[in-house]
Amino acid sequence: MATLTRVTFISASSPSGSIGHSRNKCRQVASSIPFLNSLPEFSSHAFHARSSPSSLTSLPRTRYRRSCVSKTEAVKVLSMAKSTVLVTGAGGRTGQIVYKKLKERSEQYAARGLVRTEESKQKIGGADDLFIGDIRDSNSIIPAIQGIDALIILTSAVPKMKPDFDPAKGGRPEFYFEEGAYPEQVDWIGQKNQIDAAKAAGAKQIVLVGSMGGTNLNHPLNSLGNGNILVWKRKAEQYLADSGIPYTIIRAGGLQDKEGGIRELLVGKDDELLQTETRTIARADVAEVCIQALQFEEAKFKAFDLASKPEGTGTPTKDFKALFSQITTHF
Repeated sequence: MATLTRVTFISASSPSGSIGHSRNKCRQVASSIPFLNSLPEFSSHAFHARSSPSSLTSLPRTRYRRSCVSKTEAVKVLSMAKSTVLVTGAGGRTGQIVYKKLKERSEQYAARGLVRTEESKQKIGGADDLFIGDIRDSNSIIPAIQGIDALIILTSAVPKMKPDFDPAKGGRPEFYFEEGAYPEQVDWIGQKNQIDAAKAAGAKQIVLVGSMGGTNLNHPLNSLGNGNILVWKRKAEQYLADSGIPYTIIRAGGLQDKEGGIRELLVGKDDELLQTETRTIARADVAEVCIQALQFEEAKFKAFDLASKPEGTGTPTKDFKALFSQITTHF
């Protein structure tokens, strides 16, 4: 749930000689709350009153003549509330990055994370904003989801390689899914549970990270452990698109453990990027796109493939509004 920031006001009863002191106090408020400085109305040159006493009489019991901000500006400041954002799959390699990025932007977001075990929780810091739950059990995730403004889904079934594979003998390794952890249970039922819970909690947006390849039933990923993982992911994506909640579906290319923010990002549709040489992307870049999607209307009700140009080619993407504006597909 959104967190409000208290803004100090100066009463009309303040002696005129204290106005300079009060303005300094206002500057301290501005410097201590970074997002206030992004408001043109709350610059260091705008500490004088802009409203008459009568326009401020609705403020509780006190008539104000001068204030750090006018009543209108105060409403704007209070509306710039922190968004509470839950990252599920926060113990995974991409989920950890998203959770960390949200924590680093504490002036904008109140981060939460959902992990499966106490071990995973401790691995990423063990903070009180980390919840333990099983997405296959809808009741277990309610405490984490209650009161959130947005949900970023990064959960996924993970195939395991059979232990008897010997690379020296050649051939291909075989994979399997643990009992109860097949894509149908994790990528379909588990994600459906999250979507339903977020909708019931009044979440305003859901960002879902999937994978490219879902248009091809014969994609090699579907054969891993006979799990049909892309089929079940696609089903969950469709369920989200039909839910009525503003959504952003990101179908990432091959994930790489590389530095983010140094490549030109590419968006596409219907797996077209898989037919090119640019079909991979750094996990850190996927994480950044997840968070940027929360900030722009242009990202809502959109579904797209995501990859990047190789490092050193193209121009690193910085304008995410322009990136999202390129997307025209809703599913």
